[in-house]
Amino acid sequence: MGIYERLGVKQYINAAATLTVYGGSLMPPEVIDAMAEAAGSFVDLFELHAKVGDRIAALTHNEAAFVPNGAATGLMLATAAAIAGADPEKQALLPFTDGLKNEVVLSEAGRVRYDYAIKMAGGKYVPFGDKEHGTVEQLEAAITDKTAAIFVFYFEHKMTNQPDYADYIRIAKKYNVPLFVDAAAQLPRKENLWRYTAEGADLAIFSGGKGLRGPQASGLMVGKRKWIDIIRGIASPNPGFGRPMKVGKEEIVGLLRAVELFMETDEAETLAGYEQDVERVVAAFADVPGVTVTRDFPSEAGQPMPWALVKLQPGAFGTDAAGILAELKAGEPGILLSGHRDFLHINPQTLEAGELDIIIRRLKEVLDAHRV
Repeated sequence: MGIYERLGVKQYINAAATLTVYGGSLMPPEVIDAMAEAAGSFVDLFELHAKVGDRIAALTHNEAAFVPNGAATGLMLATAAAIAGADPEKQALLPFTDGLKNEVVLSEAGRVRYDYAIKMAGGKYVPFGDKEHGTVEQLEAAITDKTAAIFVFYFEHKMTNQPDYADYIRIAKKYNVPLFVDAAAQLPRKENLWRYTAEGADLAIFSGGKGLRGPQASGLMVGKRKWIDIIRGIASPNPGFGRPMKVGKEEIVGLLRAVELFMETDEAETLAGYEQDVERVVAAFADVPGVTVTRDFPSEAGQPMPWALVKLQPGAFGTDAAGILAELKAGEPGILLSGHRDFLHINPQTLEAGELDIIIRRLKEVLDAHRV
């Protein structure tokens, strides 16, 4: 009997996404082995951070890199670095930043729930535009002598209602303000690990437990050495502001191994596999009454990969998408899909071999049970 069975914790087939609430993604055996090896020795965490950072920077074509304990922590550390810099007296004040340059400019249209991490570091939000749109002129007008940084929450499919990325870079350089990009779920594409910074961002921040398939309690910050050096001076294992955001030697090494494996993968082959899975779903439901199944693109966070859209025809079933989702989750095996109102999504990114067949069978069973 496994640990989850002993605890009475239900396990699921995940075809929703690499969501933190469900544990992100599954780590490859090589990552688990690396973490187990790391757990067997004592090391100097400062040295480990430096050596792993250098290795990841080389792999990702960046000046420097740092492993925090998640992408949200990356937002906090980047904000702290922008406000306090390398000044120990200012760092000691964090997160109480009254009187310091503490304003963080970000697009109201690009806001995400996780930007709360900026506030936790003492950053003061200065949103520009509204929830529908933000312009270059509004971005520039939001910058003052109190501006510590500009943040971009990057979703490829949602950038059309914000200034162009090139404009963000141009404005940041014009006012000598650091530009930080939150790209937590923007893998694939592999090139995103260096594209944002190569084009001008000071830092780019990724989740370790999503597309990289590293430890869930890890993240990745890449970019200019100046900022990474400041962050290393603020982050754990130092005392002070960053100490509670501790990342262990196991996560640091596990994330490194995940990055190494990610860089070795054939991305075209992986994406082709997702396409084949979506095609299988479309074919499996081609003759099923009451639903229309099509390829949808891009995926949930704007990644350049497909997922299957299962649209329920009005009046065909005695329940809605929420009811079907709940029944799939409660069943055996439990299945996680995403959906809203009259549609469901099946995401192949997080599936293991053989699981798609189970999803197709169970979804057909649930649909048949509720057919009017």
